[in-house]
Amino acid sequence: MKILAMYLPQYHTFKENNEWWGEGYTEWTAVKRGKPLYKGHVQPRVPLNDNYYDLVKDGVNTWKWQASLAKEYGVDGFSIYQYWFNGKQLMNKPMEILLEHEEIDINYCICWANESWTRTWYGLANQVLMEQTYGTEEDWKKHFDYNLQFFKDKRYIKINNKPLFQIYRSFDIEDLDKMLDCFNKWAKEAGFDGIHVLFGKTGWEAEKRNNLADGYYFFEPGYTLNHDFAKMSRISYKIRVAVISTINKIKKNKVLERYIPAKNILERIVDRKYEKNDCPCIFPDWDNTPRRSHKGLVYKGTSPEYFSNCLKKLINNNPEIVFINAWNEWGEGAYLEPDTYRRYAYLEAIKECRK
Repeated sequence: MKILAMYLPQYHTFKENNEWWGEGYTEWTAVKRGKPLYKGHVQPRVPLNDNYYDLVKDGVNTWKWQASLAKEYGVDGFSIYQYWFNGKQLMNKPMEILLEHEEIDINYCICWANESWTRTWYGLANQVLMEQTYGTEEDWKKHFDYNLQFFKDKRYIKINNKPLFQIYRSFDIEDLDKMLDCFNKWAKEAGFDGIHVLFGKTGWEAEKRNNLADGYYFFEPGYTLNHDFAKMSRISYKIRVAVISTINKIKKNKVLERYIPAKNILERIVDRKYEKNDCPCIFPDWDNTPRRSHKGLVYKGTSPEYFSNCLKKLINNNPEIVFINAWNEWGEGAYLEPDTYRRYAYLEAIKECRK
């Protein structure tokens, strides 16, 4: 059983971020502008020792620190988001730095976050910044060949000599069967036994082509919120959001509109009956108000202790992989890295579960 943490590489400046969000923008920009929206709301979140790292300027040392931390506390590796847009890439430099430095002691795999980028954070989901398209076999070959250098890395996670490759929105890819046939063929030509593909079970629509997947990974809390939220809890939540949103509009307030008791989601995650090829997911915390202000969503009542209890139950079911969302999603409040609020408590919780 492996514990893999989802990993966001958006902690460095790059041209598109500067154009879309302002000069010098990184994820830390959003994190620093967080504001408390109710009594007891801990914002902004501050990394321990003011460690606002840069994954390019100080990428090697940061990777070494993260790898050491993960190893010490029982995280087996990172599932690193890849932003590949039919040949165009964003935020690829941090993973390339990781590849170049074999001394960084961490296992990893690629999670292809294959969705179009929009101005969702500003309530403008229809304004597309970078459109996701899939092309033809020639384009798929470019994607595979780029990934192959990582697949060949001894640190890259393989299952039965198959590189582990996650696809976030498999249902978006019309020719997915043909694409995966090609990927498997090319992987075998490179000396592997194929590709081990996990499709995402997300808050979006469900993938119906089950014969194409080696398994599924759950992306939480989005999956449970949208597909497995208790009926009465959902109704209560929607009514509350509608009421607060209406009052905000009338009075021009900025009162937090969306909050949910974390136990309502975590209990469903833990009590769910998973199939043999399912990889469950758990989250330590969730608060994306730094990105979305009062339109954000907060899961209230999270704690390292409750996280530990839930993780233990998932581990006891002996899945092949348990995913944690996330290692460093600071803008969504979903992170394991130490901060000034809870310090190393979530990492300590994982370490305790691994005993």
